[in-house]
Amino acid sequence: MGKNLQTGGQLRPVDLARAHGLSTQAVRNYEEAGILPTADRTPSGYRAYTPLHAAALRAFLALLPGHGHPTATSIMRAVNRGAAEEAFRLIDESHAQLLDDRRTLRAVEGALRDLDPTAPPGPAAPPDSDGTFIGPLARQLGIRPATLRAWEHAGLVRPRRDPRTGYRVYDGTAVRDARMTHQLRRGGYLLEQIAPLIDQVRAAGGTEPLESALGDWHRRLSARGRAMLTGAAELEAYLRAWG
Repeated sequence: MGKNLQTGGQLRPVDLARAHGLSTQAVRNYEEAGILPTADRTPSGYRAYTPLHAAALRAFLALLPGHGHPTATSIMRAVNRGAAEEAFRLIDESHAQLLDDRRTLRAVEGALRDLDPTAPPGPAAPPDSDGTFIGPLARQLGIRPATLRAWEHAGLVRPRRDPRTGYRVYDGTAVRDARMTHQLRRGGYLLEQIAPLIDQVRAAGGTEPLESALGDWHRRLSARGRAMLTGAAELEAYLRAWG
């Protein structure tokens, strides 16, 4: 016992913990969660880790920033039970989500390019003009009507009321605001963060706040993509250690 990570051999929980700034309890928790392979026990009952466990821990910690805790955990569990194909599928799904988020970002940027925040608001559409109701718009966005009502309550979307029926009618501007809100929510922004951005877009003050948010979104997606590369390298090293 007591050999360090560099010399190989038997490792104590504290050896793994110190190498990664973790507590020994965290290392034990990772083993119990299936993130690390089950460790052998010494005659006195202590866990005996090996360089393979160290490689597993490095792989898991490298996977975390790009894939998140639930997916990284599922990937490691799959590898440790010999289901590498399941691990690869989880990784593929995570990459597909990143690609979808990039497409969403491009859609938001396209919506921003179509905005003219300096133009004065047009007159209210007459009752018989084109518009869409809450149900069809919710289905189009893949959300519930209650979500649109919550966005309206937060001031993000402003449908008019049909004077004859009292139903909400979403004209082109309201649909645009709903789409932008939906896309920003997909990007991880909270309603209270989106509200001032929508307000600035509507006003004559310009679109700088939204452009800044999109720049931050770009940086976060790039960081996630690079983290996935790092995680892939460490996972490959762990798979090689498995033989």
